[in-house]
Amino acid sequence: MTSKNETILVVEDDTQIRNFICYALKQEGFPYTTASTAQNALSILVSHQIDLMLLDLGLPDFDGMEVIKKVREWSEMPIIVVSARDQDKEKAAALDSGADDYLTKPFSATELMARIRVALRHLYKIGVTKAQTVLSVGGLSIDLEKRIVSLEGAQLHVTPLEYHLLTLFLKNPGKVLTTQYILKEIYGVGYGTDTQALRALMAGLRRKIEPTPAKPRYILTEIGVGYRLVDE
Repeated sequence: MTSKNETILVVEDDTQIRNFICYALKQEGFPYTTASTAQNALSILVSHQIDLMLLDLGLPDFDGMEVIKKVREWSEMPIIVVSARDQDKEKAAALDSGADDYLTKPFSATELMARIRVALRHLYKIGVTKAQTVLSVGGLSIDLEKRIVSLEGAQLHVTPLEYHLLTLFLKNPGKVLTTQYILKEIYGVGYGTDTQALRALMAGLRRKIEPTPAKPRYILTEIGVGYRLVDE
């Protein structure tokens, strides 16, 4: 649940799109402030309490990708990229730089609000993850102390790599994790770009946690980018 007391920073130089986003936020009761340049955005971030940022990449002074990198040096606030760049490599680069989600223009107000709600739920989970011993989404859960994976109350037998992979997703519900990020976290930085091992690992995990592996309920594929655990 979100309280709608969270302040959202809208970083967008296109007046029409900025007005559309601000109208949608106002209709939903979210406080917001705006910036039309990267420098203005960074100034606001260091001087105001901002809880989530909606960020266009094509800003007039410098690329939004640099804004993501700078913010990630000191903050874990949710960052949702809203951009006309729809290439998979652009999406993956933004997510690898630290963005939480990527919304391609044009988009509906309904989809924008759904993405914001997911990102804000993730924000609240960041602060409690360290204290939690059980992580869960729907009927799927992991007991971190006992290293037990359960589905609808029944214990599952998973391999150490499957356990590591599922833990990674449950610590980042609703967030798109790129293939390269997962490879680095699971296998280490020297594993390269071999995605075959990850696909095999994912297939094995899905056979154990998904009622219908071909139509996943829990871990969804973001084509060309990576995977995302649903946030229910």
